[in-house]
Amino acid sequence: MHVRKLGQGLEVSAIGLGAMGMSQSYGPNPGDRDDMIGVIRYAVEQGVTLIDTAEVYGPYDNEILVGEAIAPIREQVVLATKFGFDIRDGRSQGTDSRPAQIRRAVEGSLQRLGVDAIDLLYQHRVDPDVPIEDVAGTVGELIGEGKAHHFGLSEAGTTTIRRAHAVTPVTALQSEYSLWTRDPEEEILPALAELGIGLVPFSPLGKGFLTGTLTADSTFAPDQIRSKIPRFQAESLRANQAIVDHVSALAADRGASPAQVALAWLLAQHPFIVPIPGTRRRERIDENSGATAVALSADEMADLNALVDRIGVVGERYDEAGMRAVGL
Repeated sequence: MHVRKLGQGLEVSAIGLGAMGMSQSYGPNPGDRDDMIGVIRYAVEQGVTLIDTAEVYGPYDNEILVGEAIAPIREQVVLATKFGFDIRDGRSQGTDSRPAQIRRAVEGSLQRLGVDAIDLLYQHRVDPDVPIEDVAGTVGELIGEGKAHHFGLSEAGTTTIRRAHAVTPVTALQSEYSLWTRDPEEEILPALAELGIGLVPFSPLGKGFLTGTLTADSTFAPDQIRSKIPRFQAESLRANQAIVDHVSALAADRGASPAQVALAWLLAQHPFIVPIPGTRRRERIDENSGATAVALSADEMADLNALVDRIGVVGERYDEAGMRAVGL
């Protein structure tokens, strides 16, 4: 596995692992908890060092799972988790990044994860009611106390990033970025390059779309996140199929999978980009890790860069409530 550096010199594997889907969002949770622990440990055996979770995943269940999985291999893992929600009665009631709440959340995460410090501590979503300077200052204090090592933001805009970075250096921004979600390119990526901050794309495979395993006939149960996303409605899937068909054809020519091409494209954008595809299966760990060996040519990159402009994407990446949650 190749390694890369995010901001502040934090070195991680070029491909990380997003653990969210092991506890929520993608249909019935796996019945065999030991199997999910095995998948996480297998990923680390294959050289994956960045493991991503959050208190709100479950809520709480995912941190407990990840904590159990990494307990015997803690020194091999760069552990990322997130705060930023008011969680009551097992559900998020909205954003809450007040300093006292951040501290409560971090103490809970440390206990559930079974660790003394969180390697990369993200604000999960920007809280419009709390100045980002207060958030950054609180995380800076936690870093000074040894309870966290690095500060991250998620789905933040350039102004927020700059304001936070001026108080406590930001190591990474986690935002959605993939071949069919290109939002960070115009403003975010140039700002990150200027400030020396890494980008950790979540949903780098378009929530499974770019793997080529979904069709217009695919259906999603109500408990699946894709059932609520406009891009995954049948008409949108049918229209967007041209994108994945193009990626699949290129992959076939290269002897790679569509997922590997999609991840290789992301890796080629900037050296500070570290995608965190999620999976519940060992074979997907191998497949995703193999993307680091796929070197796309300049012509292939130019073709993929122009793909969305040429074909277009039908449907938003979130429903109305989701768009509001990320400030759009």
